[in-house]
Formats: sequence, C-alpha cells, structure tokens
Amino acid sequence: MILAAAVFCLAYYLIICKAMGKWNSTFAGFWPGAGAACLLGHAAVIAGPRWLRLAVESSFSIALFVFVLVEIRILRGMRPDRETDCPFIIVLGAQIRGTEVTVSLRRRLDTAISYLKEHPGTMAVLSGGQGREEAVSEARAMGEYMRARGISQARLILEERSTSTRENFAFSSPLIPDRTAPVGIVTNSFHMYRAKEYARRTGYQNPRAIPAPSGPVLFLNYMTREFFAVWKMWICR
Repeated sequence: MILAAAVFCLAYYLIICKAMGKWNSTFAGFWPGAGAACLLGHAAVIAGPRWLRLAVESSFSIALFVFVLVEIRILRGMRPDRETDCPFIIVLGAQIRGTEVTVSLRRRLDTAISYLKEHPGTMAVLSGGQGREEAVSEARAMGEYMRARGISQARLILEERSTSTRENFAFSSPLIPDRTAPVGIVTNSFHMYRAKEYARRTGYQNPRAIPAPSGPVLFLNYMTREFFAVWKMWICR
C-alpha cells in the first residue's frame, strides 16, 4: 500500500505539471515530497527490523485514517444550502496574475454573477487585498470582471484589505448592516467548509453556501491543501 501511495503521488505530480504547464503550481510540491516519504517508508518496511516495519505501517494507517475523516468533513461542507434570497453575498478573492483573474477565481465570479442575475435585490461584497505580483487588489480585478459581464457598479462593494479567509469575513463585516440575516458565501467547493466556519466565528449568524465548481485536475491537490488549512483553523482558534 505504501509503495502504491508513492507511485500515485509522483504520477499525480506529473499530471499537475502537464495540465498547468509548469512545475511549481500552488501546493504541487507536496506530491513529490509525499512520494519520496512513502518510498522511504516502503524501504523501511522491506529492509528494516520488525519493530520499524510495524511503526511505519501503523503510522501510515493512522495518517490515512485521519486524512479520510477530515476530507469527509470538507466534502460534506461542499453542499449548497437550500435556496434563499440573501440581501448580501460575499465573494472570496483568490490569486490574480497582474490584473487578470485566474481560472479558480473566474469560477467564483461566474457563480456570483449567476446568483446576482437571479436575485436583483442582492448586493455583493468582493473581498480580496493586493498580494505580491498582483498589479491591483483582487477585489478591484473582480469588480472589473463582473462589470464587464453586466453587473452594475452600484451592486458591488469592494473590500481591498484582506489577505486570508479569516480577514475576508472580518473586513467585510462593517460593510454588511445585518449579520443576522442570510449572507451568501461564494467560493470554490473545496474551500466552503472552512469559509463557513470562519464566517460563523466572525459573527455571521446565517452563512449560506453558494459553492462554485472546482477544476477536475487540481481538485485533489486543493482538497489535500485544505486538509492542512482546516487543521490550522481548528488549532489556531
């Protein structure tokens, strides 16, 4: 099983590289590292003493069990909430390149645009600051994208300071008059569980999931990254 895991990790890394056209996509470096660790574990099982084999196999089984449990929690969080007319939605930012939105962010924006067109009374808070190698704030790039697709500037509120999911909600909070009312959260499906947890911790009493789709090739990559992000959220309360 450990050898199979090693082969899978290394093969999946190559698939990511081919699909993205580069070797250093977000979090992609985890996979060759995990593959190398599994190969070392397999070598220990084959050549090591009995106590080492038991230790390696037990550690691998426990780690796999914990990973599956957390992933189930994340998967359950992807389910969209039942339809409701939210006075506000918060669209969470993601990395941009210069002034151009990335594929992952575009999926969030397209989901938000569809919701706004179906709910003409809803306002949208676009939440995202300016990171390194970003020519403008994520919120500003998001606003340009949505205006170009027919959403009025009057319905868009820009929050341009946040640099994390927690800050997305903390800095958006003063822009939303009533946090007891339903507030829609628009982000990619793999990110929804953590987003809703941060929303609740920041005082939003009725966060509603409006999940955007996720790319099939990178879905496992992002789900694995979320495993570590969720643990960080649980520990750093």
